[in-house]
Amino acid sequence: MNPELYLADLEAKPEALEALARSLDARDPFDGLTQGIRRVVLLGMGSSRYAAGVAALRLRASGVDAVAEYGSAALGYPPGEDTLVVAISATGGSRETLDALSRHRGKSRVLALTNTPGSPVTEGADLVVEMVAGEERGGVSCRTFQHTVALLLALEGRLTGARAGVSGLVRRAADATSDLLDRRGTWLGDALALLDGPHGVYTIAPAERLSSAEQSALMFREGPRRPADACETGDWAHVDVYLTKTLDYRAILFPGSRYDEQAMDWVRQRGSTVLAVGGAVEGAHAIRYAGDDDPEVALLSETLVAELVAGTWWAGSS
Repeated sequence: MNPELYLADLEAKPEALEALARSLDARDPFDGLTQGIRRVVLLGMGSSRYAAGVAALRLRASGVDAVAEYGSAALGYPPGEDTLVVAISATGGSRETLDALSRHRGKSRVLALTNTPGSPVTEGADLVVEMVAGEERGGVSCRTFQHTVALLLALEGRLTGARAGVSGLVRRAADATSDLLDRRGTWLGDALALLDGPHGVYTIAPAERLSSAEQSALMFREGPRRPADACETGDWAHVDVYLTKTLDYRAILFPGSRYDEQAMDWVRQRGSTVLAVGGAVEGAHAIRYAGDDDPEVALLSETLVAELVAGTWWAGSS
């Protein structure tokens, strides 16, 4: 793992997203899926599971029986001919995901989503979909996480027929990412100062974009090795509010939940520090970017703020 190369990986996000958009324009990567799928089981660990959790929620909202499972879980949905297993692994070698996949090979339909063609996760798969994220030389899943989310949105469209034009969304996300990168000189310094507390960083997002909070917290742990944890906005009032009373509480809020104000009421009462990414929230400092009024653009773009903060801290401590 290398902080300078990680920052370079982040700077290459817009170009990689454009490449993904062109790939989606050229062909539907899920065109090989057959009919008769009744259940979708998404398997992954770490960033892959974060993306899978949001994808499963969206599929259920569209009436599809879908679940995201830890690859490491000893219990899980049984295999079946009408079950589509989506095994997600950027490297293609996640041990836990491969172990879970072994229960389904030859019994369920298997879709491998990976950034590494020919890797173990592709062995025996009925369909292989490449993330088209390029090599992450910094050793941290950042572009692959973003591309996983985008491709799972495309899979949702394929399974439900409820959406089209994912390539257009990916291009809007590329524009949003470019905007944040190009203007980082106007916001990054303030973000670094606001979030630099003695008790770590907490990240908060609505259930529909919980992956943004989870990925952001992971970036603080993985790079600069700082304490960080993620929470769903509504649940925050039940599980994390207590920390605002005893800690120098610093948080990133990804707005959009009907419970934003409930959380911010406690924050204002207790003088905690919150950085709102993508919207103006009373009592919080705000970072805005192009397209942040579209929840799907936000889903694909907003983690970049935490990634850049984490990368800068990491580079400064190495």
